[in-house]
Parts: sequence; C-alpha cells; structure tokens
Amino acid sequence: MFVIATAGHVDHGKSTLVRALTGMEPDRWAEERRRGMTIDLGFAWTALPSGRTVAFVDVPGHERFVTTMLAGVGPCPAAMIVVAADEGWCVQSGEHLAALDLLGVRHGLLVITRADLADPAPALAEARTRLRGTCLEAIPALAVSGATGQGLPELATALDRLAAGLPPPDTDGPVRLWADRVFTMTGAGVVVTGTLAAGTLRAGQTLHLGGEPVRVRGLQTLNTSAGAVTATARVAVNLRGPVSPSRGDALLTPGAWHLTTSADVRLSPGEPPKGDLFLHIGSAAVPTRIRPLGEGTARLSFARPLPLRVGDRALLRDPSRSAVTTGVVVLDVRPPVLTRRGAAAARGAALAAAGASPGAAKAAPGTRDAVPRDAVPGGGLPGAADLLRWHGLLSGADLATMGVTVPPSPLPGGWHADPEHWAGLRKALVEAVTGAGDRRLTVEAATHLLGLPDRRLTRALIAPPLTVEAGVIGRQDLAPPPLPAHLRHAIDRLRAELAGRPFEAPNARRLAELGLAGRNLVAAERAGAVLVVTDGVVLLPDAADRAAERLRSLPAPFTVSQARVALRTTRRVAVPLLEMLDGLGRTIRREDGSRTCTAVN
Repeated sequence: MFVIATAGHVDHGKSTLVRALTGMEPDRWAEERRRGMTIDLGFAWTALPSGRTVAFVDVPGHERFVTTMLAGVGPCPAAMIVVAADEGWCVQSGEHLAALDLLGVRHGLLVITRADLADPAPALAEARTRLRGTCLEAIPALAVSGATGQGLPELATALDRLAAGLPPPDTDGPVRLWADRVFTMTGAGVVVTGTLAAGTLRAGQTLHLGGEPVRVRGLQTLNTSAGAVTATARVAVNLRGPVSPSRGDALLTPGAWHLTTSADVRLSPGEPPKGDLFLHIGSAAVPTRIRPLGEGTARLSFARPLPLRVGDRALLRDPSRSAVTTGVVVLDVRPPVLTRRGAAAARGAALAAAGASPGAAKAAPGTRDAVPRDAVPGGGLPGAADLLRWHGLLSGADLATMGVTVPPSPLPGGWHADPEHWAGLRKALVEAVTGAGDRRLTVEAATHLLGLPDRRLTRALIAPPLTVEAGVIGRQDLAPPPLPAHLRHAIDRLRAELAGRPFEAPNARRLAELGLAGRNLVAAERAGAVLVVTDGVVLLPDAADRAAERLRSLPAPFTVSQARVALRTTRRVAVPLLEMLDGLGRTIRREDGSRTCTAVN
C-alpha cells in the first residue's frame, strides 16, 4: 500500500479530488459536508492502474486547523500539493509547503485543480516558483478537474510512478504507530488508527502505549480484517487493556524506543523561536519549552514523554500563530544535565559538530525514508561515536533505542565506551586502589566507586599495574600494608564461623563481639577482607561469586524463597544479597519478582 497526504489552501478542491479518484467520501462528519469544508482528517483509498493500492489522508486547509493538518501529514512518506487554477497560490498553500519542507518530505505531486474553471498554466508557474529551493521542487505536476474528470487518468498514472519510486519501508523495524484517530466500538473496545510507516503489526502481539503493555486484539486495513499488516499501510488496531489513548499517542514495539521528556536538536536556519511552543511529530502536538544552546542548536523539554530517536524530524509552532515556527532534527534523546558555567555553549558546539563520525544515524523508522546528510540543516546526524563521546558509556541496547547503528562491542556485556572516557576510568581505578588504606579494593567496591553499571566493566579495566585475585583488586608493584593484628584475628574468627555456611551472616551483636564494627569494619572492607552487602550483613569477599555459582544450579526463574533455601540462609541475608547480584549484573530481576542468572559472570 502507498499512503499519501493532501496539502493546500482551504477550498482548493483537495476533498473533491480524493472523492473523484476513489469514489469515497473523505469528509466523515455531517458538519463538514454541510459547510463544504474539511475540519478533521479524512481517509479514502483506491486501486491504481498497476494494481497497487493508494490510501489518502485528506487534511483540512483552514488556518484554524493547522494542528489537525500536521497530525495527518506527519507520518506520511509523500504529499499531494493541491492548488486551485482559479485562485492560484494562497496563504495556506505556502504554510503547508513550509511544513512539508521542514519535515523533509521529498516525494509528492503538484496538482492544479479546477482546470475546467481557469487556465491552469499561471497557477502552475507560480507554484513551481514557490517550490523552488524546497525538498519538493522537482516533483511532477499536472492539471485536473475533479468535477469533469479531466486529467484523472493521468493523475492515477502519476501516483503509480510516485509509489514505484518511494524507498521500500523497513518492514522488520520497530513499530511506532502514531494514533490519528481513536474511537470505541461496542463489543470490540478501543480502536486506534494510524499510518504504519515501518515494521509489522500482528494480531495477538503485545505493544506499549504510554509505557503500559497493551495487546492487539484485532487488525483491519482498508476495512478488511487481517492477521498481520506490514508497512506502509493505513491500519486500525483493536486494543485490549485498561488504556484510554488519544490522538498523538504512539503504539510502540516494547524495548525499542526511548521515552524522553527532553531532547537536544538542530534548528532550521533562522531566528530561534521563543516562548510557549508546541512540538509536532507524527500526530502528536506537545507543549514544549526551548533553551537555545548556540550554533543553531537547542534543548527542548516536553510536557509528556515522547518516543524519539536520533534523526527524527519535527516542527515547532507558536500556538499564538497559525504558522509553523521552525523545524528541528533530533540529535540526542538522553541529553546530559547542564549545570556548570559555559556548559550550554560547549554542548551547542559539540552538537553542531555531530555527524563527522562513522556509523551516523539514519532517519528513525516510523516517519519517512533516510534524509541525505547534506539535506539535514546545519550538518549530519550523530553516530555511535558521537553519542559515546557525549555520554561516555552506553549499552548496545541504549544505542539501538537512541537510533544509531550499533557497532561490534569490544567490552563484556555488550557495553560500549568512548576511548577517552575508558582511559579516564582506568586511570581513576588505579588512583582509587593506590589511595586505599591497604592499596586494595574489592571489585564490588570499585564498581560502586566508579559509578559503573556492571562489575564486568570493572574487571575489564584491570590491567598492569593492577591485578585481581578472589574478587580483590591490588597493585602488583606495591605490597599492601599489613592489617593490624586485632583485625587479622577478627577476620580469622569470621572466616572460621562461615566455613561451613558461607551465607549465614552474623548479626550486628555478633559482629561487635568479633571486633568487626565501626572503624574496624570500614578498614576490613577497604582491605578487601570482607564484603559488606548492606548494613548488618557482612560476608567473606568471595560471597558474591559463590552465591552466583550456587544459584545457577536452580531452575530458572527462581524465587527469593528458593534462593534462600539454596544459599542456606535467612531472608535478612538473601534479599540484600540478591539485590547486590542484580546491581552487579549477576542476576536479572523479572517483573514478578523472580530472577534468572546471567550467562556471563
């Protein structure tokens, strides 16, 4: 299926043209038919000479309905710009063209309507002049009459050629279906319609809506039930779940999108907008605040989370004006906090230089085809190297949801690091071990000290002069100072008590009796002689490794109770120990509270 949106000034014959091509009435409301003016999105479809199906999203042309117009054209890959021969180029003709240009729509047709009422040549010449310098300047043009049928066969042929020339959609990509219509059907429940620009929808699959899981109860495309629908298509999705969606919400492939309340963007050339704004992306219109960063870049903050990716194109509009204010290209959906003096300017300069690295992003699935780098206002799109330079450390899943190509990972656990940041972490680890009272740190303590999300990264940082043995990092060139005799004696007594039951941690009273409380406990932990799981739970340094090894023998997933029995300990110890293993990446906690062990430890 090929989906195309109409665009153009009010009363220039967009709906009449769609009606003549399809034999269907795109104006769904009696008020629209009574007034002869489209006020909401209309939908119709027909078969082209080749057998392809074209579906039209008919948008209103009046300035009061610019938000509705943007909701219709946002997800569409192509547009049909309609200009009446007897009126020529008008205000909304220009505003609709500006929106399409800023959204990066490069495929379409210029159609001069009412060719039976006036010579179409002057209107065509003026429209060609107006299109010059935009993404749509080279689109084919023709004249038609919806009233007499003049030029309609030629228009159908032109639509066929347009459809054949569109880049193929990514049918294996993640789904982001922007809802442009929401209604309830008796006996069926909530139905959401939209333009599926990428991915595949299947009956029975689970999607996310507003961060909550929903199930696809049924699918229709062009009023026909289907078990699966692939992009590009107009689709109606019957949902099962306690949800109340509205226009502008998005149905998402779980885990494939990053929901963000802020993003750093590149602005289209011109004066940066100010004041209260609305961001238009897909069918969404979200209140937005803007903070200019310099170099044609800005930080946007949204009133609600949005599923965005690097390369997304969107529009900013001042609600006090009908016209679109500026266009934006998303550069980073996880922008860092700016607190220091000069941080905003430095961030703007870094964003302005984005795109020079390999692995640059493509336009995000769910909007339209990839935009050439030289077509992006101000420069290219960030790649994985840019994002890592800005964030230091990201997982492969992070990079994928942010919208860039994920390179092979040189680090364990699928992690990626900026080389300079990685070198800084290695230096910091050496300094931390050297500065420790006994020149030793447990892997767990070092992981916490460096703020790393995975203990495997800490182990990957260990290189001469550092060594690791039994979960304790030391310096091979510096012998650790000996522990005081009273601490060695206390630790020997603890080791003897835990010899048979290594996870039966002594209580606070017994720790005090052993001499492992207060400063003594702190010194023992720094020396790597004990593992402090949480306040009052102290075990030997290898307890985390031994616990993970024992838990791997359990059938997955396992409960806290099963883990407690396997470890031969109490909930007082089992619960914080499992939470530590979660944080170290040794176990994964599921939504129901059960856990599985990771394959790599």
